[in-house]
Amino acid sequence: MKKLGVGCAIVGGLGFIVLVLVLMAGAGYNGLVKRSQKVDAEWAQVQNVYQRRADLIPNLVATVAGAANFEKSTLTAVTEARASIGQLKVDAHTAPTDAAKLEAFDRAQHQLGAALARLLVVVERYPELQATAGFQDLQAQLEGTENRIAVARRDFNLAVQDYNTAIKSFPALFYAGAFGFSPKPYFSASPGAETPPQVQFDPGGAATKRP
Repeated sequence: MKKLGVGCAIVGGLGFIVLVLVLMAGAGYNGLVKRSQKVDAEWAQVQNVYQRRADLIPNLVATVAGAANFEKSTLTAVTEARASIGQLKVDAHTAPTDAAKLEAFDRAQHQLGAALARLLVVVERYPELQATAGFQDLQAQLEGTENRIAVARRDFNLAVQDYNTAIKSFPALFYAGAFGFSPKPYFSASPGAETPPQVQFDPGGAATKRP
């Protein structure tokens, strides 16, 4: 009887431990799901602010193109950069797990941002254009959008950092991979992104970018 009682106690103890582990794993799994959803939500916000910038470009190009003798190459660079983004196959609601895809998306967006920056620098040669209410409004909207983009990218990276830390922490590191929770890539600073593009005008009026 004593042996039977000891055996029952051991079985009961092991069952309790298993139950605790299952509950811990379940709670940890739910936590990973929430963190993954947070990453996707921040990614969707990144898409929203980048789309907002893309939606402003046609009006900006149309407004600037109305200025006499405005450099066509500058406008072409903006429209081509915007078009290249439209060719990317990116899920607007689910954050990418492939670092190469995120890098390609980031590179295309950086090229568009650089083209827009060059356009705004060139516009400085046209005070009559700068003075128009339509251009001033578009410029203000673009500046506000760039600030929103910076915030959205930061928030996305913070969400990814929280998620990546969670799947590598105890006890999730033992089961995260089995449930499909893999590390997600971050946005990284684009080379030269911290330096505004510089434009130098030659005597003939052509604009060239300085290295």
